[in-house]
Amino acid sequence: MLLAIISDTHLPRGSRALPDACVERLRHADLIIHAGDLSTPSVLDELHRYGEVAAVHGNVDDPQLAAALPAVGGCRLAVIHDAGRRHGRLERLRRRFPTADAVIFGHSHIPSRERGSDGFQIFNPGSPTDRRRSPHHTMGVALAAEGRLEFQLIQLE
Repeated sequence: MLLAIISDTHLPRGSRALPDACVERLRHADLIIHAGDLSTPSVLDELHRYGEVAAVHGNVDDPQLAAALPAVGGCRLAVIHDAGRRHGRLERLRRRFPTADAVIFGHSHIPSRERGSDGFQIFNPGSPTDRRRSPHHTMGVALAAEGRLEFQLIQLE
């Protein structure tokens, strides 16, 4: 199963749009995961045009958007928006989601990937539209097969 992972799109804002390279990966994914800060229901509608979507609401999302999002549960992949401060994040998320194999998060706009000694992973795809302190616009993809999950960070320019 191929996952396309994005976060912190903050759309619509001016002429900002998802980069073509991002949209192409979204269209080919088996599942699109958005880790929050879509902003409005129209962004969720746009993502649904590309494929199946699982998303969580972020701190800037419209209340109507939060009500429209499906619950994410019953799987070994957890998705949250704000994973808290960087120091101790891997261990903190492992404690918070003890049965998950991985946690996808956003909020910081800074891409990161960590793996614990037990194989537990945390992944932030950065942002395809608002890089802030990161040098590039980014997104993630993941391949899930035979009980393994492999994340890859994609630079979009």
